[in-house]
Amino acid sequence: MFQKKSYFNNDEDDFSIDFDAIDKYEELSPESLITIEADDELSMSDNPEDFSLQQVEETDSLWNDADATPKELIEKWLKLTVTQKVSDLHLVEGIEPVLRLNGELVAIKGSSILYSDRITQIAKVICDEKQWQEFMDNGEVDLAYELKDVARFRVNVFKQMGTTAIAFRRIPIDIPSLSSLGVPDVLKGLIHKSQGLFLVTGSTGSGKSTTLAAMLDYLNDTKKTHILTLEDPIEYVHKHKQSIISQREIGRDTESFGNALRAALRQDPDVILVGEMRDFETISIALTAAETGHLVLGTLHTSSAPATIERIVDVFPAIQQSQIRAQLAGALLGILSQRLLPTKDGKGRVAATEMLVNNKGIANIIRSGKTHQIGNMLQMGKAEGMHTMEAEISKLIRTGRVDADIAVSFLEESSEL
Repeated sequence: MFQKKSYFNNDEDDFSIDFDAIDKYEELSPESLITIEADDELSMSDNPEDFSLQQVEETDSLWNDADATPKELIEKWLKLTVTQKVSDLHLVEGIEPVLRLNGELVAIKGSSILYSDRITQIAKVICDEKQWQEFMDNGEVDLAYELKDVARFRVNVFKQMGTTAIAFRRIPIDIPSLSSLGVPDVLKGLIHKSQGLFLVTGSTGSGKSTTLAAMLDYLNDTKKTHILTLEDPIEYVHKHKQSIISQREIGRDTESFGNALRAALRQDPDVILVGEMRDFETISIALTAAETGHLVLGTLHTSSAPATIERIVDVFPAIQQSQIRAQLAGALLGILSQRLLPTKDGKGRVAATEMLVNNKGIANIIRSGKTHQIGNMLQMGKAEGMHTMEAEISKLIRTGRVDADIAVSFLEESSEL
């Protein structure tokens, strides 16, 4: 048996499972990585301080991977991400396959060093003809890949130093409940409204997609609606329950978010999910939809409610910004900003949130452009379900869930964004 220290989390904590961070690849030498041993049969130790694997047999053809097909290899590695509850798999030339667990990079020892030709073969397995052509033309392509009944993966195939590389992000099959994620209670009431704009914001890897999926699943369980999602790519796959759900993927089902949003207004949706509101056209149409009888849910890569409002306004030319502030003041329901912090025991991550609920005071601030006053309004709006990120992190420190020094560093990062 190979004994490994506590690099792997046996805890079934919801946040550590559902909110695995997405981090960009940084160049690393093999010496800088923790390693695990790979074998055909995997087992977890009863002791959370140990990680155990059965001994590797040299005759294991999948891990002696010269004889394995590209499809066998990638499915083996992807199943490992599920078994060991890791978030990401990186295939980069010059190193073994690398996993990411709670922010740590872990090399799969026992697998061969990867070369670009082998990674290219794997890329051809997971890409369809159109995706492969996009990769060849542009040097990168986003797509989704599914291991049936096991997991889905958000994938980016890209070129680095003239070679092929692939990053996989695991998306669990099961959608967590809103209650299990610990989001503010006020959120359920806000998304039960028939129209308006609700935004989930945060940096890459903060769990936005999981929160939005849980929100849609809650509506699917509790309302008879037509839910239309616009995603790049589709991540969580929803089943029809009380609602019917139409999921459209950018690049496969429609050319762009803008095109899809314009068409959405003719598809009789009650709820529209916009996977990312990142440009003038998308934000403009989303605001119009939110004003005209639709509940619009969206995401932005912003760290706080004030930053979110400013980002939306700044997308528009100066001559339009006063009008956009007025539109946003009228259409906005709320903003949930979230970050993931490592737990004090090092075995997972926990979400810290900031919650804005639009009311007359907030609307007046948005309309007048005095977004610097929103922090005070969040502190004063406790009775309406509002809170600041600082207050939430302080609570996590008091309850012993996060380390104070680490929490302070996260707050300092937020203030710089």
